[in-house]
Amino acid sequence: MANLGSLERAIMDVVWDTGKPMRVRELLAALNEERELAYTTVQTVAERLVKKGLLTRTPYRNAFRYAATKTRDEHVTALMLEALAGSTDRLPVLARFARSVAEEDALALLDELSRRTNQRRSTT
Repeated sequence: MANLGSLERAIMDVVWDTGKPMRVRELLAALNEERELAYTTVQTVAERLVKKGLLTRTPYRNAFRYAATKTRDEHVTALMLEALAGSTDRLPVLARFARSVAEEDALALLDELSRRTNQRRSTT
């Protein structure tokens, strides 16, 4: 999965936060609240995100609507799994990750892993 540039991330954040397909003009209006961008710049970057598989493009009147192919959570999960897959020995990476996250995140992860293993035990 490709790394995202700052404008690509900003566009994805707008689409994820909105939760609905958006035309370039709508993206532009949301993005221009923080910086001044040209319509063609936003359109070009949205098309790049389509090619990367992060957005879909659907015809709408005389324009296109862009929508996320995955939720933000699904995207971040895929990035984490991709990073983990890059290691030949995952245990040290997982251990370092567990020691590095905030305590409340570690507890949430522990709870989720506990639920997962309890579900697995109840199905066997």
